[in-house]
Amino acid sequence: MSEILTSPSRKANGTLVVNRVLVSAHAVAIIGQPVFAGGYLGGDYDMLWLHRWGADAVSYLAYAQIIAALVLWLTRGPRWLFWISLLLAAGETAQYLAGMAGALDLHIPLGVALVTGAILTTIAVWRPQTWRTRR
Repeated sequence: MSEILTSPSRKANGTLVVNRVLVSAHAVAIIGQPVFAGGYLGGDYDMLWLHRWGADAVSYLAYAQIIAALVLWLTRGPRWLFWISLLLAAGETAQYLAGMAGALDLHIPLGVALVTGAILTTIAVWRPQTWRTRR
């Protein structure tokens, strides 16, 4: 059985702060990607370099977010953030590979879905949480 707590443990609370920062940074980085791509498509060819650099930054933040979400889960935090982080990282890996292959028919709609997912995750992680203890 599990019992509902009104506040997280001290360790989980500190881990939640780290997760909120990482999720927010990840969202900002992924929102920048269409801006860089749009600049490139508008004729500023240096923006393609920024788009690729941004893709690296988004990937690194996604992997850090997975690790932080796993630590949060292990400190009696919510499980959903780990699974969503894993799903986003998998999608971003596919996105990265599609972009490198020039498969814009997959790259663009997947990018829209990933930006939406990152924004919704950011909103969810900043909402008050219901914490559960494991017995």
